Amino acid sequence: MLKHPSNEQPGRATMTLDPRFGIENLVIPRNELAPDELPPDAAYQIIHDELMLDGNARLNVATFVTTWMEPQAERLMAECADKNMIDKDEYPQTAELEKRCVSILGRLWHAPDAVQATGCSTTGSSEAAMLAGLALKRRWQHRRRAAGAPVDRPNLVMGINVQVCWEKFAAYWDVEMRLVPMEGDRLTLSAEEAVRHCDENTIGVVAILGSTYDGSYEPVAEICRALDEYQQRTGIDVPVHVDGASGALLAPFVDPELIWDFRLPRVASINASGHKYGLVYPGVGWVVWRDAEALPEELIFWVNYLGDNMPTFALNFSRPGAQVVAQYYNFLRLGFAGYRRVHAYSREVATRLSARIAELGPFELLTHGDQLPVFAFKVRDEIRNFTVFDVSGALRERGWQVPAYQFPKNRQDLSALRVVVRRGFTHDLADLLIEDLRRQLPRLEKQHAPQHDSTTAAGFHH
Repeated sequence: MLKHPSNEQPGRATMTLDPRFGIENLVIPRNELAPDELPPDAAYQIIHDELMLDGNARLNVATFVTTWMEPQAERLMAECADKNMIDKDEYPQTAELEKRCVSILGRLWHAPDAVQATGCSTTGSSEAAMLAGLALKRRWQHRRRAAGAPVDRPNLVMGINVQVCWEKFAAYWDVEMRLVPMEGDRLTLSAEEAVRHCDENTIGVVAILGSTYDGSYEPVAEICRALDEYQQRTGIDVPVHVDGASGALLAPFVDPELIWDFRLPRVASINASGHKYGLVYPGVGWVVWRDAEALPEELIFWVNYLGDNMPTFALNFSRPGAQVVAQYYNFLRLGFAGYRRVHAYSREVATRLSARIAELGPFELLTHGDQLPVFAFKVRDEIRNFTVFDVSGALRERGWQVPAYQFPKNRQDLSALRVVVRRGFTHDLADLLIEDLRRQLPRLEKQHAPQHDSTTAAGFHH
């Protein structure tokens, strides 16, 4: 069992119920079950009051996940909260909406047969990425066994900027992670480095459509071309998985000229987070394969104890159908033009905000928000009396959650702040962020020395 550090102070393991609920001097334990029931209003108020200590989600520019949806979507989610997504026999129309979403994504990503697209919903991109990784590993094993070759040393090539789910995949399923470090101004995976790390044991290359470190796209088409040439030289066929957690539900609408999806024959699978730029509350993800051959049949399980014989491919089993319904609501409600309008506005906010931060003087932009509506910036090298961690702490005083973090190997000398612009983050909120940043700068500039670094800063860890 995982152990978490306790924030409980001595003598605070219990609480006394407010007398306004008509129950005098009732002491309630915090960390164990109370002996008796509470009135529902009392239980609600206790939890409601504690949650007021959470940050304001709309002011959280660290997170990529959706923090605002239309009330009609929220109503649909509430109506579907009791529906189990896995039970397709009991909830056939919810299953139909999932199927339609997969078909929509297949068309959006140019799958060869979008009508019969092979894919499924998941609880998020982490699960979707692991399912895609399992398919890559199993296909590699089939090829190796057919050739009479050993299958005990699989590896997966990716940039060191990947999300932690890929580290989990490698650890859980015994796959060597071949992490390409950052070098100089190269903060993502390049085609040259991808090929250099491949060999006969490589099950695939992961290309990221939108790095969480700085919001930039990796060059998927260049990586595929380099792997085409690598196959011509060596005979080794290495597929590509596109981790489109953020970009796969943004690029098709605002970067239609960018070729990154199934139009590239080497792309075997794509994952996306519906709860990021798919505009749905957490948690829903999607994974789509190029075709049925890209998903080995033995990974699909059939169960008949829910009323019918149904296929399932997932790491979990029961999960709510509400987020899938909300995803279909967005697809139906916004259409292509609506998604383009929402995402174009977010990019407009991001690029304007990044330019204004650069104009303040002490900061240097690493990215501008012109790919993902996400940008990173650092404190200029000549400034010695405050750090990005001091800036993050100062903004937290005003309720803003702006993450400061150190980059990984081999750019651990670089620390940055990052701003994620999502639906609901408007020009008005951006103006407020700029004003608060401007308000805090005089105090920071008067410091004689930095107050925080990556080891002493509170809060965010990338």
